[in-house]
This record gives sequence, C-alpha cells and structure tokens, in this order.
Amino acid sequence: MLKKGAIFGRFQVIHLKQMEYILAAKMRCSKLYIGISHPDIISFAATSSLDVHGVRKRDNPLTFYERYEMLLIAMEEFGVKREEYEIVPFPISQPDLLLQYAPHDAIYYMNVSTPWDAERLHILEGLGLKTEVLWRKSNMERGITGSAVRSIIAEDGEWEQFVPKGVCSYMKEYKIDHRIQILNRFADEDEQ
Repeated sequence: MLKKGAIFGRFQVIHLKQMEYILAAKMRCSKLYIGISHPDIISFAATSSLDVHGVRKRDNPLTFYERYEMLLIAMEEFGVKREEYEIVPFPISQPDLLLQYAPHDAIYYMNVSTPWDAERLHILEGLGLKTEVLWRKSNMERGITGSAVRSIIAEDGEWEQFVPKGVCSYMKEYKIDHRIQILNRFADEDEQ
C-alpha cells in the first residue's frame, strides 16, 4: 500500500458518489489528503473557461469550513480513522500555489468525466505530480453530482438520499438547504 494519496473536489454538498471516490482512493494509501478546491471563490476564483462552477456564489454556497466539517462527519460515518487523512485547501485554479497546501510526494487520484476533469489532470501532471485515474466515465455514467444535489435542494425536492446521513443532519442544523434555495431564487431573478 502506498504511503500518501490525494484527492480533491469542491464538495459543494458532499454526496455519496464523492464518498465512493474518496473511499476508493483511501483504500490505495495509508494517508489520504483530501483537497477542497475553490476554498473561497474570491481569492481562488476559476481561471479556466472549463471551470464553469468555480465562479458563482450559487454554485459555491458552502464555506471552506462547512465543507471541512462535513468531510470530517462523512469520514467518521464511513469508519475512516482521523489519523488516516488530512483535509487541506486545494487551489487547483492557481497551480503555482497548489504545492503550498498539498504534498508533492503523493499519488493524485482522479475521476475523469468532463473536459474540466481532463484539464485538471493535465495541471497536476504539468506540476510533475504522480497521478492515477480511478475511473473514466462519460458525463452520463458518472451518476449524481453536487450540481444535481443543489438543484434538487433548490427545488425543495428529496435530496437527503444522495448525501451521508451526518451531512444531511449538518445541513439541516445550519440551514444550508435554505441558503441554497435562497441563492438560487435570487440568481433566477437576476437572470430574468
């Protein structure tokens, strides 16, 4: 088993498909670094035209700290010991800063489904980092996404089944579901 591995995502509502990705990576290493990309969309705004979700508040309703806490909750719920992972900022949109936050000697695990995924893989390889693609799937094959979960929440649908139970409780306790609905309502009004 490899010593260090790393994965990353926006985790703008951590969902069960993301947990599948995290746990698949964790099975391959003793210590997993979980990077939260776009730790804030002002300081680490999207710089690629392919990064369509890295610029708008409605696509990034959760703070870095909320995502950090939800990852802690989800990892505990899935039985991963705290000493087996770290959670770090991961400014993929600013590659020159990336190695100030993430280890240079880890294997970076990825899923590739979109052109943005392919560009992120290219960014990591351009930094000389070791990468391993866990899955290559079409956009249709990849299953539920954070965008889809946020859309279901925005429409006041049944979203709870797509997220870990602890994440669901956290979101309801801190009224994050209501925040998502409000952000979408205002965004829809602005677009009209």
